Amino acid sequence: MEAQRFEIAKLAPGIYSAMMGLEKYLHQCGLEAGLLHLIKLRASQLNGCAYCIDMHWKDLRALGESEQRLYGLDAWEESPYYTERERAALAWTEAVTNLKEGHVSHAVFQAVKPHFTDKELADLTGAVATINAWNRLAISARTLPGTYQAPKAAQKAG
Repeated sequence: MEAQRFEIAKLAPGIYSAMMGLEKYLHQCGLEAGLLHLIKLRASQLNGCAYCIDMHWKDLRALGESEQRLYGLDAWEESPYYTERERAALAWTEAVTNLKEGHVSHAVFQAVKPHFTDKELADLTGAVATINAWNRLAISARTLPGTYQAPKAAQKAG
C-alpha cells in the first residue's frame, strides 16, 4: 500500500470547501440520510474507492443499517432487502456512475420516475455526481481508508 499522495483539504481548500457546500446542501435537501449514504456506498463500490467505502459503511452502521443490507449491496438486484425506492435510486446511481457504458438510458429514467419527484431526482443526481467527484479526489490522492469515524450525532443510542 502506498502512502497518501496529498491532502486536498490543505492544498486546495477552495475545492474542499465547494465540495463541503454540496454535502451541506444534500444533507438538508429532503432525501433520507440512509438513502444518501446507501447510494454513496454503491457508487464508491463501483469506483473502487476504499476510503469512501469505509466512510459510508460506517455512516450507515451508525444510522442503524443492518450488516445484511450492507454486504448484500453488491448484489442488490438479486437481494430482497431493499425497497422499490432504494432499488430505483441504486439503478439510477449505477447508470449515472457508469457513463462510460453509454448515456443514462430512458428505461432507467422511466424506472426511477415513479419513486422520486422531479426535485428529488435532481437532488439524487446531484448526490451521485458529488460522490463520484469525492471518489475521484480520494482515489487520486490515495486517501488512506480506515481512520474515518462516523459522527456521534448520527449514531443510534443504545
